[in-house]
Amino acid sequence: MTKAKATQVKGYFAPLSASKYMLLTTFRRDGRAVGTPVHVVVEDGAAFFRTWDVSGKAKRLRHTAAVQVAPSKLRGGRLGPDLPATAVMLEGEESRQAAEKLAQKHPVLHGHLIPWAHRRRGWKTQQYRLSPP
Repeated sequence: MTKAKATQVKGYFAPLSASKYMLLTTFRRDGRAVGTPVHVVVEDGAAFFRTWDVSGKAKRLRHTAAVQVAPSKLRGGRLGPDLPATAVMLEGEESRQAAEKLAQKHPVLHGHLIPWAHRRRGWKTQQYRLSPP
């Protein structure tokens, strides 16, 4: 996604569209918030990100799909307001399409390095779709 196209995105996740990273805030079982910066791509009214199956955020998402997201810097510094959202793990064709969208926006990292690193460590890469609450 080019910068010109990113600025034209409208809808709920428009604040994330021009950002390379978003701060994904997931919640522990006791309700404490945990923020993690992740790469994001916004397309067709939804936002997509990926992680691996044994990560802390994946574990938290398995029991609580409610999240908050905000555009951010590489290290998680907020660049905009928090948006409540619902995260859904994708499977099959939807997962493959989300992986392609991430690879188009971040070709070196999500096109090659991250999938390679996950395979090498034996992790399963999981793609997620964010929807408005």
